[in-house]
Amino acid sequence: MRITGYRTLTTIQEWGRPIGDANGVLDDGVTVLPVVLVDTDEGITGVGLGSHIGVETMFAAIEGEDPRSVTALYDRMLRHAFKAGHNGALFGTIGALDTALWDIKAQAADEPLWRLLGGRDRRVPAYASGLDIGLSDDDLAKAHGAYAERGLRAAKLKGGIDVERDRTRLTLVREVLTEAGGGMRPGLMLDANETWSRKQAVRHVRELERTLDLAWVEEPVRRWDAEGLAVVQRGVRAAVATGENLTGLEQFRPLLQAGAIDIVQTSAVGGITHFLRVAALAHAHDLPVSPIGNIPVGLLHAATAVPNHLVSELQDLRPPVGLKVDHAIEDGSFVLGDSPGLGITVFKGAIAELGVLPGPAKPEGPGIRPERAGLRW
Repeated sequence: MRITGYRTLTTIQEWGRPIGDANGVLDDGVTVLPVVLVDTDEGITGVGLGSHIGVETMFAAIEGEDPRSVTALYDRMLRHAFKAGHNGALFGTIGALDTALWDIKAQAADEPLWRLLGGRDRRVPAYASGLDIGLSDDDLAKAHGAYAERGLRAAKLKGGIDVERDRTRLTLVREVLTEAGGGMRPGLMLDANETWSRKQAVRHVRELERTLDLAWVEEPVRRWDAEGLAVVQRGVRAAVATGENLTGLEQFRPLLQAGAIDIVQTSAVGGITHFLRVAALAHAHDLPVSPIGNIPVGLLHAATAVPNHLVSELQDLRPPVGLKVDHAIEDGSFVLGDSPGLGITVFKGAIAELGVLPGPAKPEGPGIRPERAGLRW
């Protein structure tokens, strides 16, 4: 089997409500999702979700190769990005191609990827993550009520700007999940999206901890600040979670050496091989791993095969436009299906009708860091 070509598509996620975090809000609730399709000479096509910036360069590393040599091809792509580096969107492109190759490999074996990777249990525990900082209290309760109907009993809220507002929102979601769970104490997490300085983070979280029990606080300071993350980790009761924006295994090393992380995260756009390697590194430090992403299908399959998976992020309850996924959400878990590969079906016609092209982050949205982030009192 040989890799013969690739195609790129761009679809959207329609949330139907405002979404965002401490860095900004998208009022229209529409986000862009690039898709990469990798073709073979045996008629098997793999699907990768992530960036396709620089895909021409990265595809040159794998063209004509046997797609089943996935991990070797992943390293080959990293070598092709050697001089310029594999940071940012290019790392997402490598991850998308890598995910497509794993999809091909599992399809060729006529196995769902979770089984090919050695997973035993198709159920992957999930937590709710609504990107919900722009919602009113009523809409926040409604959104997490919908998650609760699917059995979710843990939720991550966006926050970090106003401590009393965070307390009100976290308490509200706690009540929604507690009622749905028949009195069972829910898990609560707060994601600050790198908006604090070190001391701001400690003060903010410790104030919340006077009345709330937080499972973790996510990205309290800048993603690369190993010393700062360690300061926060030692200063609060909550665990510190980070890693979704790190682009390469080597970027985790200083954070782990500093004892700065309690929950090791990886983003779905980083790809499956990256996740498996990060999970092994975290396991060597006796730490759990938790996938992040809007539609983390590849990492859900991989999560079944690692011993230290904790819980996976569930954002929108609906798939992006033009995509169908072979998994259900029930009893608080993703339940993976038996379709060979990732179980993603792409309806190219539906996506083509959108006429969407990737563009720069909107100035009012969460993709651009505010000028005063980390400088508030």
